[in-house]
Amino acid sequence: MNTSVRFKNLEPSDALKSYVSEKLNRMDKYFNGPAEANVVLSIEKFRHSADINIMGDRLTINGKEETEEMYSAIDMVLDKLEGQIKKNKQKGRKYRSKGKSDTRASEPAVDKGSDQPRVRVHHIEFKPMDVEEAVMQMDLITDNFLVFTNARTESVNVLYRQKDGNYGLIQPRA
Repeated sequence: MNTSVRFKNLEPSDALKSYVSEKLNRMDKYFNGPAEANVVLSIEKFRHSADINIMGDRLTINGKEETEEMYSAIDMVLDKLEGQIKKNKQKGRKYRSKGKSDTRASEPAVDKGSDQPRVRVHHIEFKPMDVEEAVMQMDLITDNFLVFTNARTESVNVLYRQKDGNYGLIQPRA
């Protein structure tokens, strides 16, 4: 992270500069591209304040803390900034994921102006049974078809009701 440190009413200190730079470099993991930090450390009477502005990934975050010791002011403002960065990154993920359709949706998204028919997905459990048992099941239900696993061939079959009242069977070739 590109860091610039300024001192106001305070003698410039390499120890403070390196401390701030070290702490800010730990925040690089939150940014995809290059980030820039402007730090102003100042003292007014007994108040030690740290003011940090971070810019990166189209994000600008500002934080300021005042305490009786400079190192604690730096730590506190960095904690605050880290929370803001995490919050903004989560917010970005939340809005990006809203645009994506849910792959488990029961009805896929179709344009309103489209003349294509909608597809409704039904999740079913098909259990192993004979064709005769499937016919008996069809007599009990009102649906026009029944999907089942053929107990003899162990393949998925579909038994359907024809318009004349008879049944048809769809099964894969062996």
